[in-house]
Amino acid sequence: MNGSTKPFKAGVVQASSCFLDLSAGIEKAIGYIEKASSEGAQLVAFPECWIPGMPWWVSLDSVAWGMQFVGPYFENAMRVDSDEMRALQAAAKAGAITVVIGFVERDHGTLYMAQAIIGADGELISTRRKFRPTGLERSVFGEGDGSDLAVHDTPLGRLGALNCWEHIQPLVKQAMFSQHEQVHVASWPGFGRPPGSYYAMTRPGALACSQVYAIEGQCYVLASAAVLTQELIDRLCDTPEKQGKVIPGGGMAVIIGPDGGIISELLPPDEEGIAYGEIDLGRIVYSKLLADPVGHYSRPDVLQLAFDPAPKSRTIAVDRQRPDQSPNAPARQEDNTPA
Repeated sequence: MNGSTKPFKAGVVQASSCFLDLSAGIEKAIGYIEKASSEGAQLVAFPECWIPGMPWWVSLDSVAWGMQFVGPYFENAMRVDSDEMRALQAAAKAGAITVVIGFVERDHGTLYMAQAIIGADGELISTRRKFRPTGLERSVFGEGDGSDLAVHDTPLGRLGALNCWEHIQPLVKQAMFSQHEQVHVASWPGFGRPPGSYYAMTRPGALACSQVYAIEGQCYVLASAAVLTQELIDRLCDTPEKQGKVIPGGGMAVIIGPDGGIISELLPPDEEGIAYGEIDLGRIVYSKLLADPVGHYSRPDVLQLAFDPAPKSRTIAVDRQRPDQSPNAPARQEDNTPA
């Protein structure tokens, strides 16, 4: 475990997405990257699917009604190999800041709930896909595989990321913990839900999940969620019934220490900005002393996780050459047996 990194400042973005506008979203993201860098942060984290926004329509009305958003959403999703991604990389390099940003990935005909990890040198460390889209999200997105549950060595420590309800899947969390994660980005969608909503899908529910992740993994957690604006609600909600399903606000930006305590400021849920906190990897050892789920606090003689981190291809090239025609096969002997 890398515990020698000097304490550093990290920031978490709480802001509205530029819904269905890839170019504007990139411009806004670069603005926040520049702002975080100018204020001394060495790491900045963004919400889930922040570019070009979550597909909020899936929970508002029928699939048929939501079809009006399918084309624009696809067109404004971001390819990994694109000028837009390169612009984010250039901003990270210019600011000498590591960036973890949630985006909708467009890969040929399928969309994925993705996160990009960009190093302070502008290099793309990794992109990952949400392991399992939640509920109605599965009507829009494909899913990742074991290679998307990865923790990366960086100058700031061992860095990993997950989206939303990946944080309530015990085996997913154990797969991340097993890689000795030190700094974790928890990207959430935004919580503009009225009072009385399903608690686990509210801002307090997401905060609780993020704090439990920090406690269980003894790591720092940077949790972020987008702000829902009245402008977006008016755009999506064309009936009073829809208007009652979402409310403005619901943003979250918080940094949590390895003991589960909040170490950053808390912005009002309807305010855009960046919450900052200090990451000191040296603090992790004190939490590990009490509980290490992949070390002294585990029982591998009783419980083990079977984890396949290999990427999976949907197409496998099959060698159709007959076994007896293989270049390494012995020459076939003529059969001279009398008939």
